[in-house]
Amino acid sequence: MFKILKKERLAPHVNKFLIHAPWVTKNCKPGQFVIIRVDEEGERIPLTIAEYDREQGTITLIVQEVGKTTYKLGDLDEGDAIEDVIGPLGRPAEIAKVGTVVTIGGGVGTAIVYPETRAFKEAGNYLISIVGYKNKELIILEEEMRQYSDELYVTTDDGSYGRQGFVSDQLKDLIESGRKIDLVLTIGPAIMMKVICDLTRKFNIKTIVSLNSIMMDGTAMCGGCRVEVNGKTRFACVDGPEFDGHQVNFDLLMKRLGTYRDQEKESLERYLQNKEKA
Repeated sequence: MFKILKKERLAPHVNKFLIHAPWVTKNCKPGQFVIIRVDEEGERIPLTIAEYDREQGTITLIVQEVGKTTYKLGDLDEGDAIEDVIGPLGRPAEIAKVGTVVTIGGGVGTAIVYPETRAFKEAGNYLISIVGYKNKELIILEEEMRQYSDELYVTTDDGSYGRQGFVSDQLKDLIESGRKIDLVLTIGPAIMMKVICDLTRKFNIKTIVSLNSIMMDGTAMCGGCRVEVNGKTRFACVDGPEFDGHQVNFDLLMKRLGTYRDQEKESLERYLQNKEKA
């Protein structure tokens, strides 16, 4: 059992958990993730490690309530425990001094971008960060991103904060202004990453993405997380989750992400109905 030491509501339906998991912190690095089960009967879901403290033996998970399991996790409080936390899993991010790095986070994808933004900055790079949200109410980690960014741009779909528009609009402006960009890291909804990669491909800017494919066991045994990269099948849990974005078949990825959409919706509705009756 893994105890929740602290819980914080960052935005509507977005929770930040500080969890005691010393065996995970012993070896984890930016870009890696864990797979959790909330209880004995729960499903296994992957969650990226947003922060870790080796001395305290803690990891931080930032979780958006979108399905039954993430809602169940959101119902837990400080002092409660999670049944399983397995990790670290996946290949660590490749952090190096490359020059000017643009990190782009979409929604809760910012929680994944944040530790890598910090790592790239600590490696001596110039950091330009772009984070995008639907509206002001959903903004998370703005100050944390600002701390490690030489430049920070915030966009909202409705214009309620920062620039109205999408992260791709801000990136396009930077590129067209003549800014030299050596690397782009983008993490968020699949369609957002696809748009970013379509843009950077035109300018031959290396672009890394972190893929949120369907995942169950985290060891490639189930095959659920398979993705097509450079025309070949890869497994996000062991070959990734990060890949060269210009080689990813995003159309196939988005199609696979919708495989269980109806079942997931039905499961969540049943859970919420039972919760109301309890």
